[in-house]
Amino acid sequence: MKFVKQQVVKAVLGIALVSAFAFPAAAQELKIGVVNLPAVIERAPQTKSAMDALQEEFAPRQREFQAKQTEYEELATKAQKDLAVMGETERRNAESRLRELQRELTRLQNEFQEDLNLRQNEEYGLLQRAILKEVQDYAEAQGYDLIVGDGVLYVTGNVNITDEVLRAVEANYQATSAR
Repeated sequence: MKFVKQQVVKAVLGIALVSAFAFPAAAQELKIGVVNLPAVIERAPQTKSAMDALQEEFAPRQREFQAKQTEYEELATKAQKDLAVMGETERRNAESRLRELQRELTRLQNEFQEDLNLRQNEEYGLLQRAILKEVQDYAEAQGYDLIVGDGVLYVTGNVNITDEVLRAVEANYQATSAR
């Protein structure tokens, strides 16, 4: 009987102790926000800046490809026009040159596209990390307990802070650009 009484007393003390810590925590209001991270990344000024830099970085290669394509088209048009007056050897040489140019065009296009995709993925990864850091900084500054991102099926306007975060991202971008 004494053993059972001790166990009951321990259980009651345990419940009282847990209740003492749990009820204030439960009574405390949690501040929760939802951020549509892809929308912030898409609309952030950093994204436009990064894409413009990529465009500039790949412009010379784009021009090279376009020049090669123009050369191919001109040679194909000339060969088509002169086909009737060409000799057998001349026709074979023109066809061979056209095949070479076509292969070179295909190679240039594939290399360009692969390199561009690689750089875009690198830049997108950097943007994601930077924007995620901005979201975390914003959440800390505004006193949020929980920020939810992808995977949200429903959210009311009360907890959707995407636009506020975007404004903070834009402000930080403006501040760092001004320096």
